[in-house]
Amino acid sequence: MWGAMENASSRPTANCSDPALIPPGLLEKYNQPGPRYTSYPTAPEWDDHFGPADFKMAVEDSARERTASPLSLYLHLPFCQSLCLFCGCNVVINKNKDVAIPYLALLKNEIDWISESAGASRKVEQLHWGGGTPTYLSAEQIEELFNYVGDRFCISEGAELGIEIDPRATTEDQCRMLRRLGFNRISMGVQDFNPDVQKAVRRIQPFALTKGLFDLCRQLGFASINIDLIYGLPYQTWESFVDTVEKLLQINPDRIALFSYAHVPWLKKQQGSFASHLPTDREKLRIFNQATRMLVNAGYRYIGMDHFARPEDELCLAQDERTLHRNFQGYTTRSGCDLYGMGVSSISAVDGVYAQNWRDLPGYYHAIQNNQWPTMRGLRLSAEDKLRRSVINRIMCHSVLIKAEVEEAYGIDFDHHFAAEIASLRELERDNLLTLDEDRIEIGPLGRIFIRNIAMAFDSYLRAPRSHEGQRFSKTL
Repeated sequence: MWGAMENASSRPTANCSDPALIPPGLLEKYNQPGPRYTSYPTAPEWDDHFGPADFKMAVEDSARERTASPLSLYLHLPFCQSLCLFCGCNVVINKNKDVAIPYLALLKNEIDWISESAGASRKVEQLHWGGGTPTYLSAEQIEELFNYVGDRFCISEGAELGIEIDPRATTEDQCRMLRRLGFNRISMGVQDFNPDVQKAVRRIQPFALTKGLFDLCRQLGFASINIDLIYGLPYQTWESFVDTVEKLLQINPDRIALFSYAHVPWLKKQQGSFASHLPTDREKLRIFNQATRMLVNAGYRYIGMDHFARPEDELCLAQDERTLHRNFQGYTTRSGCDLYGMGVSSISAVDGVYAQNWRDLPGYYHAIQNNQWPTMRGLRLSAEDKLRRSVINRIMCHSVLIKAEVEEAYGIDFDHHFAAEIASLRELERDNLLTLDEDRIEIGPLGRIFIRNIAMAFDSYLRAPRSHEGQRFSKTL
């Protein structure tokens, strides 16, 4: 149904393209709060006692022990001119663009520190700018920051250089300048083309505006252009979303991210303003299924969870070869890199360590102004954490888990080590989400919708007593 899955088995799998084929109560049973697994252990488990000295030591250790390992760099540019009400990102709303000047000055300090400690000679295979709205910066600021990074890191000739842009805030001159600098990947936020939905979430973005900027980027020769959509927004129906997907197919992007709207008003208070207008869980599933059917029929492959790509895309090739990886930027083919996040709230993943910067500007500024790395919290993974991270990554990326591969990599007897987890998956097998074989766990099409639920079975932290109250995650669909 969703393109080439694992070739390891030809077993027929259930068709779940129509919501009517989902047994009664199954949606309610599995559409429960759960992690997105861009990391394991997930961020709520990270330790506030893990600080700047711990992270600096981890970076220096990696530089000594992993000299041949490439780097992936992420820069967070948090500024936006207006707030989209659905947004769950770390953003700073300010129409006065002078607010970016002190931020960029302090960000350069962090760039210096990371470059000096991580090893400036190590090849950078991936550089990504996110936000916020990176094109909130002027063309001059973008070029200066790009050159500053390039002077302090060794960017590989074939590196993936990506940036997120907002069609409402990006000019033709900026696009031309980005391409001239060497950016080769663009990601555009759209979410929905329906005027009623756009009005409800305060993001007015006409189709003609988006298509015009997309066509310009295509003409300029960007190697890959991604479009983000969100399903589950206020006033959406599966019928209205058909029109959005039809318009998307006119644009014909290389990749599509079809994100499930994460309704977390306990974290993002602005989301509470439209809670009564959200589609029901059943309607949200219909939106997802209809959009998936249309995209697959148009030639896209369903990579997993929320990503679609053309069959010739490197994401699809990596999935075929079972080298696909998942990190804080979603699905990626660059699995061997140390990831360094710079800027407010940014997250780094260095060998067996996670570290996150301060999530607010005052905390970030205070640390750097006092000549201190802006690390707010982090975690040093145990051997068991690394094992379970690998298992969860294989499930999320490949839709199949070959037990012998895990046993060889980690020196365990899979069935013995994960006896309790396998037992818990029996119920999911009865519900036709997966198949348990002697040598593998294989996820079917229905299981790919609820892939987070399957991964949750291997998350030992979900079974631990909580020391704090409150819901931590959005629902899995």
